[in-house]
Parts: sequence; structure tokens; C-alpha cells
Amino acid sequence: MALPANAALQGQNAGAATPEADVDPRRRAFVLGAGATLAGLASAGAAQAQAPGRRRGSVGAGIDLSCRVSAERLNAQVAKAFPLFNKPAILPSFDAQKDGARFDVELHRIVTSTEVPETGERLKVSGLLAVPVGIKGEVPLVSWQHGTILSFDQVPSNLTRLADPAYELTDAADSLETLFNVQRFAGRGYAVIAADYVGKGPFRNGRGEAYAVKGVSVRTCIDMLAAGQDALRSLGLRPSKLLLHGWSQGALNTQWLHQALRARSRPVAATAVASPFNDLNEAWAFWTGFQTFALPTGTTSYPALPDWISLCMIVALGSYELQYKLDGLLRSAIRPEFQEMALAYWKDYRAEFDPGKPFPTGSTLLVPGFLERATDDRNSAFLRLLAANRASYWHYDAPIRFHYGLADEAIHPAMVSRALSAGGRFATGIPVAGASHRATFLAGLYGDASTLGGSQNVLGWFDSVR
Repeated sequence: MALPANAALQGQNAGAATPEADVDPRRRAFVLGAGATLAGLASAGAAQAQAPGRRRGSVGAGIDLSCRVSAERLNAQVAKAFPLFNKPAILPSFDAQKDGARFDVELHRIVTSTEVPETGERLKVSGLLAVPVGIKGEVPLVSWQHGTILSFDQVPSNLTRLADPAYELTDAADSLETLFNVQRFAGRGYAVIAADYVGKGPFRNGRGEAYAVKGVSVRTCIDMLAAGQDALRSLGLRPSKLLLHGWSQGALNTQWLHQALRARSRPVAATAVASPFNDLNEAWAFWTGFQTFALPTGTTSYPALPDWISLCMIVALGSYELQYKLDGLLRSAIRPEFQEMALAYWKDYRAEFDPGKPFPTGSTLLVPGFLERATDDRNSAFLRLLAANRASYWHYDAPIRFHYGLADEAIHPAMVSRALSAGGRFATGIPVAGASHRATFLAGLYGDASTLGGSQNVLGWFDSVR
């Protein structure tokens, strides 16, 4: 999962409106995203539909919206977003001279369909294709898997809102992590493809998401990758080497995608993941306080688990109840006093909680004994499914790097060791000293050898193999 840059919830008192840099953490799932209200979603959709300069229709295969963004504008947007992720500040301020985009970028919204293996449904899904302007012939391709958002529309394809020259991306309404990937990769000559995931984006039609559910997550990413490649070819470009990148929930999705592509003998030149939670059972044990770990070497303290982690647990339970037909899982797993709050939140992601009632934490959300004994057949089935979906013990036959922060609020460094120890000689761990969840991701993209223990950042590494 992905964590917000903001401070953890302060009990029940975190509901007031705050400045942009301090968006209410209860409205930010692990990575980003405010839990937007329906009115906010509607107004965003209206703005998107009316944005000037947007091309519609048969621009290319599967493309229904397109716009061009200059390198200067990408750099300006990144400069504004950079401090929100660089907390605590482990990197110098963004330097457009050193790390700026070199190409203007075309942004295209891709529309295709995918099948949900767990339910057999066929669903319409969206995604983003970003292409550097002026590139001809072959282009290296990055498949980017975004992290957790506790809203329905802070998805990669919403970067096409930049069709409006006056639009400013914000932490509360947009996918800033995708902005960083577009500026860093498409702005340096790569094509970037990113799925919005099932249950997210403009075509969700009220359907719940599939949070940390392996089958549908893999299928969606594969189908969007294929659709994006078709769109690339329709634009006169040929995808060359394939590279994978993901953060947090997206890091898990990226490992799953890597496994699925290699099982199909599809070459993957390099894979980079940041803040990965590989073993879902271990993650839940950590988030509930059932399991603890020793301090990382060289540290004297470690960040406390944030209260809002419980919202991500609610979304995971709702997703598994929906995808695997575990009817009643939300009620069987959650303590009675939090059930109505959890059911309401799963339905609409509104971060409007009664300040007079206690707010659940990771350690208080679940029924007593959830991780100790059989509490309900549905709870037991949920834990078995988590175990079946883990990515810890995969042998990698292509290079993969795991970036992990030594002060990551949600993913303790010890939780990465399973994948590293079992992964084989192509798996490399890159610790990031002092890095929070967001700063780990940012350092992977913009850090240097001094930040990354002597390693290149992801762009430099991808450049070396492209």
C-alpha cells in the first residue's frame, strides 16, 4: 500500500479543512489522493469535458482524449509537487537544469476492456499513454503501476486535465506520482503506459475496486499494456524494450505483472519497485500491531503506524468481499462498533466521520483474535487468499530493484527482506536512509548515489539498459 506524505491522524481531530500541503490524511490513501466528495467528482468531470485544447475521437487506436504539455510546464508542476513528497527532506530541491524534462509530452487517455478472473465480468477501463513529442521509430516503454488512492478518480488518465492551460495539478485531486513518472520518463524519451485499475476512473459505473487482488490487477495491467502498445503503433511508434515501475500497492502490482509477463516469456529489461509490500499477511500483522520488527541498523527510533491505515484495511476487506464473493466479510472481520462506519466508507470513500465517535486504528479495527485463531470462516478464507496472493518467494530471472525507506511509515524494511532473500541474483535491495514512504519513491526517481547507497536512480538505471 502507499502512505501519504502527511502526518498521521490525530485521533478524531483531523477533519478540518487544511492548506494544500496538509491535506487531511484520512482523505489520502497510502500514496495520494483525497477521498473526493461526489460533488468534487462531478465538478472535476465537468471541467475535464469542457477543457479547451483537448482532442477527441480517432486520434489513435483506443485513444479518446489527448493533449500536449510542454516540458516547461511539466517541470513547473513537478517543482510545485516535489516538496510534498520530499518529507522529511532527504533530497535537494528540484533542479530543472539537472532533472528537467527535455521533450514536450503528448498525453492520451486509453480506453479498453478487461476481464475480472475472479468474477468473469467484462469491464471497460481507462489508462494513460504518455509519449515524448518528436520521437520517431522505436521508443523504450515504461509500464507504471500507481499506488493506493482513497478516491475514485485520482488516476493516471486524469493528467489529461492538463489540456486546460490554466489547470494546476494538486495533491488533493490528481495523481502526482504519475506526474513524476511522466516528467521523468516521457520527458526524457520514453513512452509511459499506466492503468487506472478496475473500480477507478471515469468508467467505474459505481463498481467497487479490486484492491490488492492479484488476478484482476494483473489482467488489467496486461490489457492496458496491450492497448497502449496498439495506440503507440497507431501513432507511428514501435515499442522497444519494456521496463516496469511501481510504488507501494503499485509495487505489488508490478511484481505480479513481472511474474505474469515472464510466465508468458515476455522479455522485461528491468523492473524497479519502491516501498513494496510483498507478503500481505505479514503486512496485516504489522499494521495491526500483531507483529513488530527490530529497528533498522543505525537508527534509534521508527515512525509510528498512522491511524488512517485502517481505511486501507477497510478497502482491502471490501475488495476481497466483492471479488471473491465473501459475502459479509466486512461485518465478520470488523468490530461491531466500527461496522457501520466501515460499510459507509467502502461505499463512497467520503472522509466524513462523526467526531463524537472513536476512529479505528489498525490495531482496533478488527475483531479480537483475528490473527490468532479461527474467528469466522470468511475471515479465515480472507487470510488464505492473502497468502495465495503474496509475491515474496518469486525467483526473478530478469533484473529487479527494490527501493525501501529506513523510515517508511507503512512498509518496514524487514518486510522487503523476504523478496530479496528468495529472489535470486537478479534481485537487488536499495535502502534509502531517513526516507518516508513518499520520499522513498521520490528518491528512486530523483536521488543520486549519495542518497541511494551508491546506486543509480531508476531513470539512470533504465537508461543503462534501454
